[in-house]
Amino acid sequence: MTALQLLWFILICVLFIGFFFLEGFDFGVGMSTRLLARDDDEREALIATIGPHWDGNEVWLITAGGAMFASFPLWYASLFSGYYILLFLTLVALIFRGVSFEFSANADTAGGRRFWYWALCIGSTVAPFLLGMMFTSLIQGLPMDGKGDIYAGFLDNVNLLSIVGGIAVTLLCLIHGLNFIRLKIDGNMRRRARNLVEKLYYVLFAGEIAFVILLAIFTDFFQLRTLSTWIILIIIVALSAISMYGAFADREGISFITSGLTLGAIVVLLFNGLFPRVLIADNPANSLLIKDAAASPYTLKIMTIVACILLPIMLIYFIWTFFVFKRRVKSKA
Repeated sequence: MTALQLLWFILICVLFIGFFFLEGFDFGVGMSTRLLARDDDEREALIATIGPHWDGNEVWLITAGGAMFASFPLWYASLFSGYYILLFLTLVALIFRGVSFEFSANADTAGGRRFWYWALCIGSTVAPFLLGMMFTSLIQGLPMDGKGDIYAGFLDNVNLLSIVGGIAVTLLCLIHGLNFIRLKIDGNMRRRARNLVEKLYYVLFAGEIAFVILLAIFTDFFQLRTLSTWIILIIIVALSAISMYGAFADREGISFITSGLTLGAIVVLLFNGLFPRVLIADNPANSLLIKDAAASPYTLKIMTIVACILLPIMLIYFIWTFFVFKRRVKSKA
């Protein structure tokens, strides 16, 4: 394995961290339009909190997929063919969610608005659930041949660990979104968001215990990466505890940052367990390694130069947009 191959494995991990940190609270706000808001005015206020950000935040997922295609083409091909149905359903959820912002605002009837508000909520719930299922499914060991072709059946995609993983990611996105709402909105919804998120933290800790147990049963993380796996798991629990403290102490900034970092730490946990593989086969001899899935050294070199130019620009843009739209949204409630 070369330094550039390792670098791009890490960069793809960073891109997914950025996606779940930023798009995670978008998903959570979308779910809250039905779980928290009580009327259309409150739903529009919630949508206004993510209006300037949601489409830009989804670019992180597109960039991660593009970077995977260019730097690890065999990984991209195997992953997207093996998880075609899950990724297709995720895309459908993201499309319905994306168009719901405009369609709900321009609907001529109350029934039309109601349909698109539900589309926003359902799309914001289904997308993180399916992504969580996919990521926790691929760490268990897939039926894969030596060429990287995956022959996954229904139970390879839908099993106890993947379902718990999907629920965990969805719950974390909801908590992250509620913490963002506490940062961005005034009125009764801010108080209701705090009350709801305080209850959800207890569910989160129970889910984290279940996830650790299933991780030990269904993966080889504790056998191959014992120390690093335990360290990351301790960090995840610590971040969740700090985020919970921020909720009960009414320190929404602390809650928001640490709930986002919790999502990022889960991505780090999965990539740490994958290393030096990119896909784990049920037969260890067929597992796809970083060094075998990577593109040519010249391709990786060109991509590194481009990333060094574009990544800082992208980060500056995101920081600037959050600074410009930092004021709280006024709610009528």
